[in-house]
Amino acid sequence: MAILDIKLPNTILKALRLPQNSPRRQQIKVLKKLLRKARFTEFGQQYLFDEILLSKHPGKKFQELVPTFNYNKIYKEWWHKTLEGKPDVCWPGKIRYYALSSGTSESASKYIPITNDLLRGNKIVMIKQLLSLRTYEDIPYSSISKGWLTLGGSTDLQKGAGYYAGDLSGITVKKAPFWFQPFYKPGKEIAKQKDWNKKLEEIVEKAPQWDIGFVIGVPAWIQMCMEMIIQRYQLNNIHEMWPNLAFFVHGGVSFEPYKKGFEKLLGKPITYIETYLASEGFIAYQERQHAQGMRLVTGEHIFMEFVPFDEKNFDADGEMVANPEALMIHEVEEGKDYALLISTAAGTWRYLIGDTIRFVDKERCEIVITGRTKHFLSLVGEHLSVENMNKAIQLASEELNICIPEFTVAGVPHGNFFAHHWYVACNDTVNATLLANKIDDHLKELNDDYAVERKSALKEVRLHVLSEKQFMDFMQLKGKVGGQHKFPRVLKGSMLDDWQAFLASQNHLK
Repeated sequence: MAILDIKLPNTILKALRLPQNSPRRQQIKVLKKLLRKARFTEFGQQYLFDEILLSKHPGKKFQELVPTFNYNKIYKEWWHKTLEGKPDVCWPGKIRYYALSSGTSESASKYIPITNDLLRGNKIVMIKQLLSLRTYEDIPYSSISKGWLTLGGSTDLQKGAGYYAGDLSGITVKKAPFWFQPFYKPGKEIAKQKDWNKKLEEIVEKAPQWDIGFVIGVPAWIQMCMEMIIQRYQLNNIHEMWPNLAFFVHGGVSFEPYKKGFEKLLGKPITYIETYLASEGFIAYQERQHAQGMRLVTGEHIFMEFVPFDEKNFDADGEMVANPEALMIHEVEEGKDYALLISTAAGTWRYLIGDTIRFVDKERCEIVITGRTKHFLSLVGEHLSVENMNKAIQLASEELNICIPEFTVAGVPHGNFFAHHWYVACNDTVNATLLANKIDDHLKELNDDYAVERKSALKEVRLHVLSEKQFMDFMQLKGKVGGQHKFPRVLKGSMLDDWQAFLASQNHLK
């Protein structure tokens, strides 16, 4: 049975056949749909959703009447009521599910509301992405009907007072449609496993029984799983176990730092498909083969606004100002970085998701993720983005013929000035000083502000080489082991203190 031949429910088919309009019209239509659904909630009544709906310019009226929120603000003012079981707060009805998300910088868990309306929208986007594979060239369509190995969170969710909480991936699988079940691996029993190490061991044990065509997950954990399978069964590559493996669906972090090491595990080329599936919703996906960016989901269940990521709208710590400049999709420009505000079918209103994006093709609404609002280094005005870091690591790795699957960087004092301290995971033999110089040189080429500051207040670039296992050990210590957790690319505050203490206690620094 080929997945593209499955008969889908009429409601989903109707949604998939919506006519293509301009992104601006699509987004206004989505906004009106969200406002109508939530007009009688507490939030909708306080912020005059009826008045917005009657306006000739609902987008601008929405921005005028509804404030922006980060997690702490919306939780303190609104979402805490839903966790106490109160209905009709920000979205109609009671919230039965919450995605637990700590991002990559905070330690406390965030409870992100998940509704059936949001999950339905996510499913429709997933189907659209799957159908887009028909436009890809020279791909083995037979692999689509094979097993889909998804490394995600446990489906054994935490039970609260009237709600369940866990990783979005666990919630999604638990509520997946019937037609997906025959394809899904590792299956319901292993998916319930909360201990990540035991889950990996059980997947390795079952691996010979499966015919896998897709692997889905964060690159670091997928790579680790494949390495364990290859080692256990004394294989030359993963295709000796799964000859039909043809697709890797990834997201959450840039794949470039992982690609060189990942491809060493393969016996033949596969197709890489990037997605932007956050705990708050399915935001974008790669629609075209070899596309530079991902297409934003403009016509389904998320209304988006774009805040220029600059000193006017964000302070030095990456905190957004109270009344930022917020643009709608027809007002953006290519080549500029924006922080993303989203309003969704789960009562998430004008919410700062924390990611920064850049339009690479405005006409197609295609974007790339450039970093996080709090994951950048600008100690003295160097304005170093995660995108800059990823590219410098990629170029240095290629020049030295090494693999760097993980890295992080921190800004540290250097006398009366400052320095950048890099920590890289590399199991190959490499000279740390040479690698530091390569990264430094590439950053100077990529970022003019960085080049200027390296001649003045940014006095030194330090680098320590660690093993990938040491990065994973720290993640396990922090309770961030699993399919959706990523190592932060920039360390600040308490996370940096914990990292330095961990390295000192283990005598990890070389």
